[in-house]
Order: sequence, then structure tokens, then C-alpha cells
Amino acid sequence: MTLATRYLSARTLDTAPVPSTPPGPGEVELAPAYVGICGTDLHIFHGDMDARVTAPAVLGHETAGRVVRVGPGVAGWAPGDAVTVMPLRWDGTCPACRNGHQHICRHLDFLGIDSPGAMQQRWTVPASTLVRLPDSLPLHRAALVEPTAVAVHDVGRAGVREGERVVVVGGGPVGVLIALVARAAGADVRVVELNTHRRLLAEEQGLTTWDPASADIPTLVAEWTGDAGADVAFEVSGAAGGVDTAVDVLGVRGRLCLVAIHSRPREVNLHRFFWRELTLVGARLYERRDFEKAVALVADGTVPADRLISKIVPLTEAPAAFEALEGGGDVMKILVDCAGEAQEAAV
Repeated sequence: MTLATRYLSARTLDTAPVPSTPPGPGEVELAPAYVGICGTDLHIFHGDMDARVTAPAVLGHETAGRVVRVGPGVAGWAPGDAVTVMPLRWDGTCPACRNGHQHICRHLDFLGIDSPGAMQQRWTVPASTLVRLPDSLPLHRAALVEPTAVAVHDVGRAGVREGERVVVVGGGPVGVLIALVARAAGADVRVVELNTHRRLLAEEQGLTTWDPASADIPTLVAEWTGDAGADVAFEVSGAAGGVDTAVDVLGVRGRLCLVAIHSRPREVNLHRFFWRELTLVGARLYERRDFEKAVALVADGTVPADRLISKIVPLTEAPAAFEALEGGGDVMKILVDCAGEAQEAAV
């Protein structure tokens, strides 16, 4: 048996023993050290994904840990290896897979949503999902590799180039990571965020922020760009107002990258798309090369993981951590310590 945090029903989680699964052929058993709680986990917590999640469900997909055992036929991995997990399993046969887009397989198994996740003391996964971590990278920092990979993929999908002006609408964890990755690509970046704590945290990373409650964002963008408009906007807020802002700030032939999960249809100013020849790009998940680049960005400090982690809680307190995140306030990223290793993390 292994201790795990499980989703039972809307707004109901527990931490309880669950059966552990020894690694079979092509599989590896991990000891997750730290697991991040993200927006998708909160969607599950709210019951918004009950059509997809089969309760009781072990949550979590932002993780770093170590290999415990390897199954038959697994080469290249050994007990003690530090790893993160790209939590995607695809069928390899659907049209998306056949065209090289396995990460958006029509029958995708997202570990931590469609099958058991990382918020447990032992987790068995396909060896193909492992991504190696440098020994010098502390595991609590490495737990931010997965959301950084999201940001790397988003910036790549938007085609951000050096010297471009970029507006990120939504300054939560993924929004700040997108801003940092875009800045590393040479872009000039502005972050639009209502929450004061999140704005201050972004500013601590040297990012310029704007509060949409106290300023007209399109006017600020016009002043910043000499009335040309932004080259790229990322919609990360998940709000109808965020969509409007992201469209309104774009200049001629600007690109809008849709990152947030919108649970309901949104109105979009299509006349603006026509008039300015705008481009809308969807960005979902990541590919292995995004993960590998994310490891490098976290390891070299381009992504200051320590500053984005608000606190670390033991596995038994994970249900309460979900409620803390839901309440907003002065919280950015909470990690769950699945292995009792919090002494490693000086947060």
C-alpha cells in the first residue's frame, strides 16, 4: 500500500492508503518527492471534470522524484535516478499521432487526470514518460519543470521572436512562466494581472506589470508601442475580459495564443481579426523537447523556481492546500511533499 491524495467528489478530497502497483514490462516505479497543485487540479476539485475523471482518483502531474524500481525490459534507468515525468500516454494510431502530434492524441491518457497521478508515495509510470534531471537541481525546484514546459510550448506556438512586444494577460504561475520564457527569447514583456500579490511577485522577477482595474490596458499598449500594438498576446486568465484585452492589444498581424482553459464559449471580436489580419493559435500541453528545454531553464535559474513556490505542505495536508489555493490571496504555487523531504527545500 501507498499513501495518496484522492479526489472523491466535488470539493471532497482525502489522503488514504491505496494499493501500490509494481512495475511491469516497460514501466518504472517512482518515489515522487514533490508534486505541484495547478489550475487543472483545481478544476477537478471543483467537479468540473467529472465526465473525465473516475473517482476515487489520485491527483497530480507536476512532479519530481527518484526511481525506486524498474520493470522488465527497461534500459537506461536505475534506482536513485532523479526524474520528472511528462505525464502523457498516447495510442500512436490516431490521425494526430500519425502526423507527429502525439501530445494531442485523440485518445490521450493524461496521467493525474485520466489515470492515477503523482500525489502518492509510490507511482508506477511508463518508462517512456521519464525525463532526466541533473543531480545539481533540487527536487522541489524541479517540480516546476512541468508548468515551465507548458510555457515553453506556448511561447513556441506563438512564434515569439527577439525584439517583439508581448502582453501576457493573467499573472498566475503559468502566466509568469510564459513571461519569463518569452523574455529569455528576447521579447519585451508586460504582464496584466488584477491580483496585487501576483503583480508584486512578477515585478520581483524584473517583469513590468499592469493592473487592469486601475488603467486602460489598450491605451498603455498604444503608448508603449508607439500606437503599433503588441506583436503577441497570451490569454492565460480564463476570463471573458481577458479574451477581450488580449484581442484589443494586438497590432496588425498580431498573434493571440490561447493558453487558458475556458469552460464555456466566449464571444470574440472577429471584426478585429478581419481588420488587423490577426492570428489565433491554440496551445495545449507540450512535447518532449519542451520538457528538455524546461529542465535547462529551471536548472540555470532563468526560471527562479524558489521565488514562485509559496509553501510546501505534507501529503496529509494536501486537501487543505487545495482550499487555500481556491481562496486566492497571497498564494502562487503550493507543493505537496510526498516523501517527507521538505528539509531539502529552503522556501
